[in-house]
Amino acid sequence: MASTSAKPPRPFILYASTLARAHTCISLAAFLSALLIGGALHYKKIVKNGVAGYPEEWFPSVSSTIGDWYPERSIFQILIAINSGPRFILVALQYYLQRNPHSSFPGFLLLVGILRTLSCGGWVYITSSDDHDAHDVLMIGYIMLNIPWMFGSIACTPVSHVASRRRRRLASFTFFAALVPMIYFFIQHKVHRVPGAYTRYSFFEWSLIFLDVLYDSSAELDFKAADLKITVGTLVGGSSETDKIVASTAEVAATPLPPVNEKDAKQAGHKPADAVAVLPAAAQHPSILVRARPAIAFASDVYLSYIFWSVYTALVPTLFYFSVWELGFAAHELALLATLSPVLLGIPPMWEWATSREGRAILHGFTLVGLAAYIVPSPLGRLFLVAFASASTVLGVTVDWLGGEGEDVVYQAIVAGLGFLVSSLSKHANHTNNPVWPFVDGRSGGYNKTGIALALLAILEYASRPSAPAASATKSPKAAASAPTHHWIPASLALGALLFSLHALLADASTLIAWSWTGFPIRGPVPAVHGSLTHVAQVLGLGLAAFLPHGVRGHPLWLAWGVGSAYVMYAYRDWAGYAGGLGFAAFLMGAIPTVWARAAQAGRGREARTMVVACLVVIVYDVASTFTVAYAFVPGGEIFRERTDLVLISQVALIALAFDWRLPRRAAPPSSPAATSLPRAAHYRVQYTLVLLTALSLFASLWRASWPAVVPRPHREAARIVRAGIWTVHFGIDNEGRDSQRRMRDLIKDMELDVVGLLETDLHRIPFGNRDLTRVIAEELGYYVDIGPGPNQHTWGAVLLSKFPILNSTHHLLPSPDGELAPAIEAVLDMFGTEVTVVVSHNGQEETPLDRELQSTELARIMAEADPRPVIFLGYVVTKPLAPRPAPYEIMVTDGRVHDIDADDYDRWCEYIFYRGLYRTAYARISRSTITDTEMQIGQFVVPRRGAGVVDDSQEARYMRAWKEELPEDHWFPMEYYEQYGGMRGHFYHVFNTPLYYKIPEGAQV
Repeated sequence: MASTSAKPPRPFILYASTLARAHTCISLAAFLSALLIGGALHYKKIVKNGVAGYPEEWFPSVSSTIGDWYPERSIFQILIAINSGPRFILVALQYYLQRNPHSSFPGFLLLVGILRTLSCGGWVYITSSDDHDAHDVLMIGYIMLNIPWMFGSIACTPVSHVASRRRRRLASFTFFAALVPMIYFFIQHKVHRVPGAYTRYSFFEWSLIFLDVLYDSSAELDFKAADLKITVGTLVGGSSETDKIVASTAEVAATPLPPVNEKDAKQAGHKPADAVAVLPAAAQHPSILVRARPAIAFASDVYLSYIFWSVYTALVPTLFYFSVWELGFAAHELALLATLSPVLLGIPPMWEWATSREGRAILHGFTLVGLAAYIVPSPLGRLFLVAFASASTVLGVTVDWLGGEGEDVVYQAIVAGLGFLVSSLSKHANHTNNPVWPFVDGRSGGYNKTGIALALLAILEYASRPSAPAASATKSPKAAASAPTHHWIPASLALGALLFSLHALLADASTLIAWSWTGFPIRGPVPAVHGSLTHVAQVLGLGLAAFLPHGVRGHPLWLAWGVGSAYVMYAYRDWAGYAGGLGFAAFLMGAIPTVWARAAQAGRGREARTMVVACLVVIVYDVASTFTVAYAFVPGGEIFRERTDLVLISQVALIALAFDWRLPRRAAPPSSPAATSLPRAAHYRVQYTLVLLTALSLFASLWRASWPAVVPRPHREAARIVRAGIWTVHFGIDNEGRDSQRRMRDLIKDMELDVVGLLETDLHRIPFGNRDLTRVIAEELGYYVDIGPGPNQHTWGAVLLSKFPILNSTHHLLPSPDGELAPAIEAVLDMFGTEVTVVVSHNGQEETPLDRELQSTELARIMAEADPRPVIFLGYVVTKPLAPRPAPYEIMVTDGRVHDIDADDYDRWCEYIFYRGLYRTAYARISRSTITDTEMQIGQFVVPRRGAGVVDDSQEARYMRAWKEELPEDHWFPMEYYEQYGGMRGHFYHVFNTPLYYKIPEGAQV
């Protein structure tokens, strides 16, 4: 019988979709097994945290479930280890489907996928109990890598794969949306220590896990659609063959080459369709740099826009330094006229130069003068340089914003909005200081050299960018290519009003929160924590404007939304008022393309005058908004005093001029700039940038909220000592014209103050740079903060910092019929179990005696009605010690039933400390150095035991003076600040050249 040859074994076929399904199942099994086993064996242990346990906390977080207890930790990690193989194969197979000889982007996604998998393994195997910092960094890195991974995978998914695209979009949108409430509840847990908040946080944390798994499961749908499989076979005869992977033909997501300019193709004698065929081989297979050049150019444009906003927003704070010192017009305000530089573009040769590549690059270079001004020690020298840089940059953006046509106008508008967002984000992440401002340097949180270096790179990229023929490059300002359909003056007024509105309300993410702030207990957003919500609203507004047609974004209904939001923002407080502010923020950002396009269209041939009028509008608004808190020695200030409502109404009314109020009889012609949208080639770049900025803002808030800051606790709890200081800080600008936050922090830290009253602190205004002086001090030293009446309350501001819990606080606007409005904060603090009323106030000036009398009477009433609670008054009171009525001193001391910190100190004029119901043990006056124009005064008190009260309140008992050696060392002030020891950083005890000390009466229960 003839032998028959054995049939070769059938090849082993493994469908890629099966691998993807296995990855999904093992992932779910790992997390769910940990949750079920942990809940069954260690339920109360895994729900407990540093704030509370069961029953307030009843659902565990991911980290405590997977990493704290045996055996769930071991089972989880074994399953994750098993799953690592399918996960790496999934990343490789996705690259196989997406690879494209004309694009390196799939390769970039491959790298992201590998790093994402490694970071996942990092936070899984290094748990929070092993190394909390490493776990958090790897977790944050994983979430950050999800941004390019998710959105990049969506972009590379073939259009025909409808199911996988839909699942990816749904999962990614929900994933990033869940970050917002998750961060909110984490802040409630970490910062406010709210029991139960961590349970709510845990729900969203687990949702991210399952959404992440859901997103990765969409690979199964791709593999099925592509019929992708792995085949392993052997040679006949038993000899083995090297295993090989054989994949069926799969649809590949290809990135097409950028289209060739149709005009150039026609000039070359080719049809547009044949343009690619005539390219040389090198052009058909461009290098990575060439393919990445459009993205690099876009990033450069956004960064140069950021530099514009940085210089532009630095001009007014730089010049207002002189106005504050002069307490009136100082003539330096004329530097504002530098922004009228576009008038030069009315000269045809100047326009032709400014619109050329060389001229525009030189104007960008001139802007660097403003960034480099931080080196100059003289405030006047810095002002000259910043004014010159402002003139250059405003001249340049006039060409960019108004010199283009069609899609270019919308592109420039979106880039301007993105640069503005980057500026606001840089402040949010840097304690409300723009890191490249010229009045900020390395000592005050500046990154000036880094900013200049990046600006140089952006300018070099712009200067070497391949030429793109555009009509605006050769157009004369006198040319009239097409007749404008609108008059240029309304468009110019709208542009100026929008520029001012963006600057005044959105230049810092916490300005809108300051508008809504009402004090303790907290019923609304917190500036340092919830500022990211302002950025989210701005992103939504700009995103809608970028991708919606003009007919929608320019519709009067959108304006109606803005009007309604502005009213809610102005009329309400706390979360309701802030919600109105968020709506108005979205409206303002959404109006940018509409206003820009209208100004470009109506101002065609009149670009110079259009921008000049817009800048004049901004200057008028800058002055008017400053006068809403006008003081008696500013001529004409009374007209605008307390009239933020009129300023806001006029802003919205002027912006409304850019909206289309005509009946829609016919569609706008395609050539009309107002009818165009963002160029399609820029869609993905804008989308990714908006998502990236949102994520960075959220992580900045999360980083600040979870920062291992000092927990607010009094310095001398065992001795029941309270150190309270008052300081007028001159708007956070020191004598050298630089930001003074960190210098203030150092003195407050050295003096170990438990309660601090800061005056002249409402900096959420254009003249002061829209800043918050409390950020560095509160975060790094650990204080509860009440920022006092907001910018819409028309005061120069008062702040209360406390190491003690603030039980409640009330904001007062003291009677001020003649001069500036005087703010006051009345707060009840829990000092070692005793409720103590602390009042911080800033009274009227010497020029308004009636104001001072009425304000003193009101403060005396507040302190008297606080009885029987102890009282500490920290304030600015323009009076001489022991001055009789109607001077404030006698009114406040007698009617308020309080004691002066030391009535024998005759050398005082404006700062006073009063008290009642406490034992005063020390009083110090510390020189200001060059931080401000006013010293710091400190009173040290001992709080009687709860229910005991002061045993002897007579003058003899209160004025038993002592040497410091007669008191325990807890009562001593730092020795380094004695002048004979040289002082510290220019500070030293002065007037008495030593702190004054006082004995505690015998029998005192402390």
